[in-house]
Amino acid sequence: MRKMLLLLLSCVALAQPAAFAVEREDFSFAVISPPWKGATAETAQHAAIEDTDADNLAFVVANGIKAADEPCTDRIYLQRKSLLQSAKNGLVVSLAASDWADCRSENGKPSAIGKLNRLRDLFFGDEFSIGASRIPVIRQSTTAQFRGFPENARWAIGGVMFATVNLPRNNNHYVFDAGRNGEFEDRLVADRDWLQRIFMHAKQDRLDGIVLFCDGNPLARPDGPGRKRDGFLEIRRQIGSLAAKYHGEVLIVHGAATASLASLRINWRDNIGEIGAAPGVLKLAVSHSRPPLFSIVTTEPAQARNTHH
Repeated sequence: MRKMLLLLLSCVALAQPAAFAVEREDFSFAVISPPWKGATAETAQHAAIEDTDADNLAFVVANGIKAADEPCTDRIYLQRKSLLQSAKNGLVVSLAASDWADCRSENGKPSAIGKLNRLRDLFFGDEFSIGASRIPVIRQSTTAQFRGFPENARWAIGGVMFATVNLPRNNNHYVFDAGRNGEFEDRLVADRDWLQRIFMHAKQDRLDGIVLFCDGNPLARPDGPGRKRDGFLEIRRQIGSLAAKYHGEVLIVHGAATASLASLRINWRDNIGEIGAAPGVLKLAVSHSRPPLFSIVTTEPAQARNTHH
């Protein structure tokens, strides 16, 4: 089944804008989120890779590569890259705030931009996922105006569009110090263009659904009296506007989880759903044969399930 899914991915990635018959398949995919504490990060992510390797999945998304309290060093980055590359499934990396936006240098100064550029070089050097099954993806960097944003990627399979969007959970990395938001402003322009293209292609190809992978939850409004600027305001409005004109379902899988894996559910409002992927492995199913289109498969590791039979 995995070979058939990869063949479908290749056909979609190479297809021209002209209409073509969409092969609608039922399949599952997984999202791996690193633990909150670095002391168990490598062990937990290794176990997550083994878990997903044991299942027949179309692909895996790593929603973040390291724990929040781990250092932003090349040693950690390279260590996690090697671990993620060992996956048997095709694995797409989606960056989190803990990977770059929260990073500081040894003297305590913010180092977000430098770390983001380093991660772009390390993880997004070609038009494929990592892992043993090399999934072809289309990166935003193929557009000349947005050559500096290779972390935003999209791919389609079985009648659904999937895409990563760099939206860190720390208020989208909006900095409250005046004159220091060049990174936020440039990325906001890129992300808005990227979302426009995602929905355009999904509508053009008559796909039944869109799944967006990001770190922050763009649908959540900031709370607290001290909040002066909502870093997700423009993105939230755009997603709402685009979804209102889209015939299918839009699912946002983010890293701003407030519940454990065991109690997670997809929260829907009209045709937009969101789910926060807590640390561990979240497996989701796409079903065209029996609604709903998107559902949670299980949060129990595959190895544990196999012992029950």
